[in-house]
Formats: sequence, C-alpha cells, structure tokens
Amino acid sequence: MNMMQAPVAMPPLMSERRVAIIGAMLVALGPVSMALYTPAMPEIVRAFGTTEAAVKLTLSMYFAGFALAQLFCGPLSDGFGRRPVTVAFMGIYLIASTLALFSPNVHVLIAARFLQGVGAAAGIAISRAIVRDLFTNESSARIMNLIGIILAIGPAFSPVIGGVTMELFGWHAIFVLMVAFGAVIILIATFSLQETVTRDLSRIRPMAILRSYKSLLASRSFMYPSLMLGGTVGALYTLATMLPFVLIERVGLTATQFGLSMLMQSGSYFFGSLAVRFIMPKLGSHALVPIGLGFVVLGSIAICALPLLFGPSFYTVMLPIASYAVGIAFVTPALTTAALAPFPHMAGAASSLSGFMQMGGGLLGSAVAVLIGEPILAIATVIPTMGLITVLCWLGFRKLPDAARIVRPPKDITIS
Repeated sequence: MNMMQAPVAMPPLMSERRVAIIGAMLVALGPVSMALYTPAMPEIVRAFGTTEAAVKLTLSMYFAGFALAQLFCGPLSDGFGRRPVTVAFMGIYLIASTLALFSPNVHVLIAARFLQGVGAAAGIAISRAIVRDLFTNESSARIMNLIGIILAIGPAFSPVIGGVTMELFGWHAIFVLMVAFGAVIILIATFSLQETVTRDLSRIRPMAILRSYKSLLASRSFMYPSLMLGGTVGALYTLATMLPFVLIERVGLTATQFGLSMLMQSGSYFFGSLAVRFIMPKLGSHALVPIGLGFVVLGSIAICALPLLFGPSFYTVMLPIASYAVGIAFVTPALTTAALAPFPHMAGAASSLSGFMQMGGGLLGSAVAVLIGEPILAIATVIPTMGLITVLCWLGFRKLPDAARIVRPPKDITIS
C-alpha cells in the first residue's frame, strides 16, 4: 500500500457562480446608485432652485466619497474580515440614502451623496478581494467576466427605472429605491457571504497600511493595469457627469428617453462581456486586451470627431460611447486579475487602491469636464485623453519582463 498520497485540494469556500453573483451585487451598488440618479439631475436643479454646477457637485462628491473610502475599506477588511466590514459600510450607505431622501436643500443632498459614495465603496473593493482570496489566474478572470455580465444588467436598466420612477413619483422616489437596495445588500452580506480571511488586526495598523500602499505604488505590475482601469472605467464615471446635460438639455431627450438611451452603453458592455465569455477560453484573457484597446481608441476618436462635425445627437454621442464600453468589457478581466494576482497577502489593500484609481479617474475627469463647462467640448476633450493614457500604460505594461506570468500564472491557487 502506497503511504505517500498526493494532497487533496480543498474546495473553495464558495463556488465561482456564488462569488460572481454576490460580487456583482456588491459591485453594482456604486454604478446603480449613480445610474438611478442621473436622469433626475436636471429636475433637481429646478426643484431646489439651484444651478447645474451645484447638482453636478452632488455627483462629484459621490465620486469623492467613493474614491477616498476605497483607501480604507479594503485594508479594514484585511484586518477585521470581509463580511463585517461589508455590513458596516452598507449600513453607512443605507443611512446616507435615507438622508438623501429627506434632504431639504442641495447642500444636505451633497453631503448625503458623499456619504453614499463612502458606503458603496466597500462593494467594489471587497468583492474583488474576495475573488482574489479564493481564485487566481484564468479562474479569477472568468469570475471577473461573469461579474461584468451580471453587473451590466443593473446599470443597463437603472437609468430607465430612474427616469420612469422620477416622472411617475418624483425624484424622491429614486432614493426610496436606493434605501431598498441597501437593505437587500445588508441581508445578503449577513446571511450568504462566507468569511474568506482570518481576522488579523495587525494588518490595519497605520504603518502596516502605509507599507502596503508603498509596496503597491512602487510596483509597475500593479500600477500599469490599475492606471489602465482608471482610464477606461474612470471614463464611464466621467461621462455620467456630463451625459444628462448633453442628452437632456442639448439633444432634447426626456428623462425616460435618457434612461432608454443609456441602454446602448450598458448593452454594449453586456454584449462585449458575453463575447469575452466565448473567446477567453480559446485565446486567454491577456490576448483580449489589445482587442479591447482597439475599441477604446475607436470610441475615443469618434467621440472627439462626430459631435463636433455633425452636432450632438443620440447617435453621434452614444455610438462612440458604445465602442468604448465594448473595449472596457474586453480589458477588465485581465487587468483586474493582473493588478491583484501578485498580492494575495494584501488583496484588500490592492483592490482598494486599484478601485481608488478607477474612481479617482472618474473624479478627475469629472472635475476637468466641469472646469471646461461646455459639455460637448468637455466630452470631446476628456474622454479621448483618458483613452490615450490607457494605451500608453499598456505599452509600458507589455515591456515588463514578467507581464505574461502575472496575467497568466502557471497554476490556480486556492486560499481557504
């Protein structure tokens, strides 16, 4: 009898499908909270008797809260655990949504939106950390792709739901939906999410967090893919600030029509993610990045040229954005995996900093767009610039000697 037996691999705490579904709901909280809200922005200007700049600030402050909280929620989950930190931040989101619902003026709404961003930040940071806790390499890319497919559904219909809800019940009803969504997420995190890390409070000491971030910032293997995600995903966040005023105020769409028009963006991302699902097993996630960048470049050129040459219309604005969205679907699985793969010991911190750079890209792009003022000119300037930054970072990433190893390591690693 052979006494030397190969060790039996322990199954992950949660299946790929379960992680993808829970992860998608956590990740969707941020974009859904933004997409539900955007159709109401012009109406809120009139309701509070304020300016477009003040209402745009409610979205910019949402980005700011989301981006800043990214720096804390991931490391906190490394120390306290994924589940309790998720529940705590979702509680912040729920309280902030209630505050927004009863806002007496735009100043309170700005504060509430900032706190909403803080609460929603845990979704993107912790969900990706959970994926890294349990899976890596192509398994991780598959889950990221499945999260993207599920994620596309929520933001795709959120502008429609937001527009219809506002026209039927007023803008306050949009925040009622957010309160309900926050409550559902808390229940899911409490009863369905398994803890994937061991509680270790030494990880949340200030010097430990600073050392983690210093290590990440010094790693080109982390910085290049994270900056690329900031240039692509961040561009969508930037567009969210400007599109309501382009399509509603300039093109003349109603709030409901605006919501329906956003289906082109989310639908393009959805079909791009489905295409990735079929192509990735044949080519690998790494090979899909140049294809995605081709769509990003095409969208960048078109969004710069078409509205300026032919004037703003549904097609001259949304067709370029659709191309950009397809490109994001192709690059996200590989880039997210590449950014987190080398750092299993601080997956929360890595996910947080990467998420911060995505939201930071959106915040910076939105700030520049607001400074430019004219929404058509802002979109035609900021979005192509972010696309150019993405391509330059990819050229730098390709030159790294270990790029292929980081994106596609030889074996899956299961961490329990």
